[in-house]
Amino acid sequence: MSRNELEPRLFLASDIDAALELNNLNAPAVGEIDRTQLEFLIEHSLYSFAIGNSALHAFCITFAPGAPYTSVNYQWFSQKYTDFVYLDRIVVSEQMRDKSLGAKLYAAVEKRMLKDRCAPLLTCEVNLNPPNLGSIRFHNRIGFREVGQQDSKPGLTVSLLAKKIS
Repeated sequence: MSRNELEPRLFLASDIDAALELNNLNAPAVGEIDRTQLEFLIEHSLYSFAIGNSALHAFCITFAPGAPYTSVNYQWFSQKYTDFVYLDRIVVSEQMRDKSLGAKLYAAVEKRMLKDRCAPLLTCEVNLNPPNLGSIRFHNRIGFREVGQQDSKPGLTVSLLAKKIS
């Protein structure tokens, strides 16, 4: 596997099928979606990045304020902040975990945010109930802090996180 194979690149239309499969293999850590929903997310995203060429190893999708997106977590950030980037989903294939791909995707988003001077805050959420302990530790390690909590749906409580980008 080439070094370039593990570096973030822009998400391509040809990534849709592999991303859909990868996403749904990772439910409930990320919400299960269908092809139409994934195409909608990509179409309305601010930035979408992928890692992998011969196979898709990871991807992420972000939104700016004002996107036509009804996620209760995105809506929470939209009501609290006027200038932010919301990282809706980040998925890494099971066999590629512990290779820093998640950190590389976050770094790609942050670098692009700085380049575009688009927002001072990167936001996301992590499941508290049921707990996603690995994700909680990861987000703490890379500088995210909790700014709120909410019940996203019955049986699902999330920690709403933000990180200053400067």
